[in-house]
Amino acid sequence: MPNGAPDGVASAPGNKPSSFWPTCAGGDTYARLASGFAIGTTTAWRYVHESVDLVAALADDVHTAARKASRLAYVILDGTLLPIDRPADDAPYYSGKHHRHGVNVQFLADPAGRPVWASPALPGAVHDLTAARRTGLIDALTGAGVQVFADRGYQGAGGTIRTPFKRHRHRPRLSRHQKSVNRSHARIRAIGERAAATLKAWKVLVRLRCYPRRATVIVQAILVLQLIEEGRCSG
Repeated sequence: MPNGAPDGVASAPGNKPSSFWPTCAGGDTYARLASGFAIGTTTAWRYVHESVDLVAALADDVHTAARKASRLAYVILDGTLLPIDRPADDAPYYSGKHHRHGVNVQFLADPAGRPVWASPALPGAVHDLTAARRTGLIDALTGAGVQVFADRGYQGAGGTIRTPFKRHRHRPRLSRHQKSVNRSHARIRAIGERAAATLKAWKVLVRLRCYPRRATVIVQAILVLQLIEEGRCSG
């Protein structure tokens, strides 16, 4: 889990991003931040919100992410549910798959399992394939000619998205070759799960306590901080 502020994110008391860092890494409350920086709680809240927007602005859009991904041998596409406090209008945010409220975030991982990009957050009830299409990710990756590995949830995505062979009524059994391809496919996808684990190591993402509409900028800011920490941020 991230501990200290990385190079590129100032830690001086007068720099607003420094108040955002302990919130993300250690889950500090506004009251603790206010005490630590000798400022009011309301000021701490404002600094954190401004810092989120400031850092998130460095995140790549979907087309830039696809262009950068085209330099890799391939990427791994997957989705994750980030738990949130139950909102007033909770129906769109309830995931039947995970049996909890949250937001659906699509992410790309490189062949080493490092996070490359994270999508805008959508209500948890949205299916992964629908989320990938709605964010323009499928079209952007296909347009850039990126080879993509994804699980069965993305069946029918088309383009350059490669999914495992699946049994159906016209193909009740898989051949030995198809089973072998699926095993290789699964080994590649398993590496991509590290990216989700890396992002969720940031305590602020363990459970988002904010308005759902703020989830997108928080996730984008976390991704930028992670890339800075790894020395891979080019924003």
